[in-house]
Amino acid sequence: MKLIINGENIQVPDSLEVVSDLLQHFQLGEKVVIVEVNASILEKDQHARTRLTDGDRVEIVHFVGGG
Repeated sequence: MKLIINGENIQVPDSLEVVSDLLQHFQLGEKVVIVEVNASILEKDQHARTRLTDGDRVEIVHFVGGG
């Protein structure tokens, strides 16, 4: 499946069916993230039930600590 993630065309496995699968794929499942799919910001509880389809535009923002 092809997704547009943070402005880049990225091929991901078809087995990634929902947003939470995508986050796990990129090892972001345990991190604090903000996810937008097709211009709609998702609440965390929506990650497991929001289905992905070919061509979806996904924006993922995660926080990085530093000092």
